Amino acid sequence: MSFLPKLQDKDNGIITRSDLKRPQVKIIYYILFTICLIITVVSIAPPIWVLLSSFKDIKEFTLEPTLIPKEFDFNKFIKTWNDLKFFKFYVNSFYSVAGSVVCAIIFNGLLAFALSIIKPKGSRFVYALVMGSLMVPATTSIVPLFININKLGLSGTFYPLWLSIGANAFYVVLYKQFFDTLPKSIIEAARIDGCSNLQIFTRIVMPLSKPITMVVAMYAVNYAWSDFLLPYLVLNNTGLETVMVRLFQFRNGKTADVDILRAIVFAIIPPIILFTAFQKQITQGSTHSGVKG
Repeated sequence: MSFLPKLQDKDNGIITRSDLKRPQVKIIYYILFTICLIITVVSIAPPIWVLLSSFKDIKEFTLEPTLIPKEFDFNKFIKTWNDLKFFKFYVNSFYSVAGSVVCAIIFNGLLAFALSIIKPKGSRFVYALVMGSLMVPATTSIVPLFININKLGLSGTFYPLWLSIGANAFYVVLYKQFFDTLPKSIIEAARIDGCSNLQIFTRIVMPLSKPITMVVAMYAVNYAWSDFLLPYLVLNNTGLETVMVRLFQFRNGKTADVDILRAIVFAIIPPIILFTAFQKQITQGSTHSGVKG
């Protein structure tokens, strides 16, 4: 495997066409291609099955187990949307996502700014606590979090959802890694001009941090939209249920399976559209922050 370091040093890609002429490289290429193909098929097969099955009626779904439906009738989706009153839960989810994104950007950005730019006494210890919290499973904090939410009278509101995402150690690490790469001369020039730390954060650091802010926003959108446990504990039976909570209620009710499949399609459409539209910005932001995958 002495040829691997030579491949890693290339600027135009790990493997070029000329490299494929070598038997060793060709074997590795086809192995990696096969692994990627298997992962891709396994990943997209369930969503494709859900999408195709959602076009079936209840009889075709239960009695005729075929992959391709007999007809692609979008009126079924319109009927399910109206019958399940899905628009209301879309609005709840969008409201939850919007507040979560704002909190994620402001709170985590401010903490990362303090740890990276201001660096007060004890900042290393605080950052060590932030890194250490990444090793604690989130589910272990659900019970004390729920108890405190009830004591503070926040149950039945969106505030716990916003604040839980607004205090995310992973986002702090992303922001701090990016802030560490910013030119210190710009920060010092702003201080000489009389800018306060808050002005430096809002007028200089954050405008320069648009790539990583886009990554944090996309992570927060995905987290807030797909989160089930905390919204279920806080918003269940309040009329403020998010899409994910409502899907669970559909499954435990008398809703037909095909209607649930159509509801699942409604639930996965917004993230797909969002990530498709901002794929380039997410990739660029991840590259700048040193986060891969």
